[in-house]
Amino acid sequence: MTIAAAPPRLAAAADVSMRWYPEGPYSLSRTLAPLLPGNTDTSFSVQGDVIWTAFTTPAGPATMRLVPAGGEAGGPLVDIQAWGPGAAAAVQEAPRLLGAHDDWRGFDEPAFHATLPRMVREARRRSLAVRLPSSGRMVDQLVPIILEQKVTVIEARRAYRYLVHRYGTPAPRAGMSTPAGLVLVPTAAQWLQVPSWEWHKAGVGPQRSATVMRALRSAVALERLATLPAAQAAEKMQVIPGIGAWTAAEVVQRTHGCPDSISVGDYHLAAYVGAALTGRRTDDAGMLRLLEPWRGHRQRVVRMIQGTGFRKPTFGPRMTIQDHRRH
Repeated sequence: MTIAAAPPRLAAAADVSMRWYPEGPYSLSRTLAPLLPGNTDTSFSVQGDVIWTAFTTPAGPATMRLVPAGGEAGGPLVDIQAWGPGAAAAVQEAPRLLGAHDDWRGFDEPAFHATLPRMVREARRRSLAVRLPSSGRMVDQLVPIILEQKVTVIEARRAYRYLVHRYGTPAPRAGMSTPAGLVLVPTAAQWLQVPSWEWHKAGVGPQRSATVMRALRSAVALERLATLPAAQAAEKMQVIPGIGAWTAAEVVQRTHGCPDSISVGDYHLAAYVGAALTGRRTDDAGMLRLLEPWRGHRQRVVRMIQGTGFRKPTFGPRMTIQDHRRH
């Protein structure tokens, strides 16, 4: 990884800027894909190859613009610009967000690589530009994941978008080019001010809203978990009632770029992994047995399977969308 000053034109247009060279194949959009839930998270805006995002740092809010390009020697680079009170902190943490600390060498070591299923090896060959992102922002990742507990993704994202629209704040301006509607998701203090009837209007049941509230009353301690190893952070997170193994795994996959955490308890994942690796569905215990030979890189294996485009046969009932606003 190499960091350099941004070109004068880009530097002059932002409060703080930087040019990052990932030193190897790199795809900005594919790397940040786990953090980009379609068009439901208005703290992101994707404009072609350019990605905008807004978030709150310990120094204050920031708007950040990420522009991928090819370097003079043909290698990839990302130009990073930021605006707002938290601009310097945002730029400083940007390489981590972009996967700078994600190390695939153990996965790509020939002896280990040879143990992988053919579909995973082929997916890796086509995905050398993918890194696992690491946001480091516990609260920002935890809230939308809690909202996905035991409901469909469509329902959870609809609720999250409604609440962020109601309680988020406008992102720092980046001149005339700021994407319309780019907002900062609520801080922990702002989430705690959401009244019960607004959770109800968003379609969030009392169990999930109570879990959010319990977790965010410990927001300071939660944010400290970003400094711990992923496994330790996931374990400590589960001390909070309502946060189990699935939620903790989904969080550290995004906050820590964890290469090994598996979302045990996911409604579809075990059957999907079983069908991909053996042609037969399995349960959580069966999935963990199948992935055990690649412990340390199990999330990488799952990510590669997902990257193949494999679709398991669909049988049985679909999970229904619930509407808690009627109860």
